Amino acid sequence: MISHHTRNAGDVAESAEEQFEVLRSAGGFVPADVGLMANAPALINTFFSACGYFRGDGTFTPDEQQVLLLSNAVANRSEWAVAFHTMEALAEGVEPAAVDAIRRGVLPRNRRMAALSSFTQSLIELRGKVDEAEVAAFQAAGFTGEQVLEVITAVAISAMSNYVTNIARPPLEDAAVPHSWNARELTGF
Repeated sequence: MISHHTRNAGDVAESAEEQFEVLRSAGGFVPADVGLMANAPALINTFFSACGYFRGDGTFTPDEQQVLLLSNAVANRSEWAVAFHTMEALAEGVEPAAVDAIRRGVLPRNRRMAALSSFTQSLIELRGKVDEAEVAAFQAAGFTGEQVLEVITAVAISAMSNYVTNIARPPLEDAAVPHSWNARELTGF
């Protein structure tokens, strides 16, 4: 089992230490997944690099990013990540009804958000072996071929975070407690 003890910022690579400080100043805490990943420098550095490209250089808006990450957390049955990304999705302006739908395992009413949620969950559940019709449906909702590939980045980021928290089962941060979730809440799966 992974220890809930996480390294202090001074124990991680300098680039990760800078990220810890950014997280602390933005949200007031270092999320549990990040603290746990810091126990493996290859993992934390890969995670920070992928997140930087996804959030900084990617083409999805912040609310679309959160729909992807929340949908991935639900598909991976990561209770910690569902609570955390519920909190972030609401903060990024995702409609509460869309957040609730994703948490229940059904598609949001908004066509674009439904396409995001559906496509990323299919990628996870089919291990990337989506058919042409699914790609076409995603693009018909207004997404590009480049964004098909960006969704894969979100799946990779989620796999790192969700798997670590699924194994370690860290307690929720106080800010995420109101958004706690259990896979038994799924109705659409």
